[in-house]
Amino acid sequence: MMFGYHDETLTLFGFGIDSFIEVMSGIGIANMILRMKQDPGSRKSEFEIKALKITSTAFYLFSAGLTIGIALNLINHHRPETTLWGVIISSVSIVVMVWLMLAKKSVGKKLHSEPIIADGNCNKICVYMSLVLLVSSLIYEFTRFAYADVIGAAGLIYFSFSEGKEAREKAKGNDCSCGHNCKA
Repeated sequence: MMFGYHDETLTLFGFGIDSFIEVMSGIGIANMILRMKQDPGSRKSEFEIKALKITSTAFYLFSAGLTIGIALNLINHHRPETTLWGVIISSVSIVVMVWLMLAKKSVGKKLHSEPIIADGNCNKICVYMSLVLLVSSLIYEFTRFAYADVIGAAGLIYFSFSEGKEAREKAKGNDCSCGHNCKA
């Protein structure tokens, strides 16, 4: 977030905010894992449902904020100073998110937990968001294409809004798995 703010890069700034929201979401996931270890057949706790609602609201607000940022950047013909940090951070993030995805799937298999495996699969969205940041940062860094950062931010909006919708559906008790159909 700090690098995005300093370099005036909307996509990198947004990526940092998304990472903060993901950490908040992780608290609910940790609670779910502890609950499932104690009682594998138990239902979502009130804490988990509140965490999902907070996460959903945060993703929706984030999407709205990025939309406003895009509009302001377009109106003001703003360009980032550099996107080098976006290239570096997204590259590291891709490696970490792929590792995390595989680790969650492994833990889920050991615990025979479909929700943990599904959460591991959800890390694909984080990988996609990292790829959006990487591609938009590389395009701007090498071409200085004025709208590369704005297009990257729009990509983040798409994924963030989808994550917000999924968290909202899960809070309602619908069975969702990373953009797939939700079942009551």
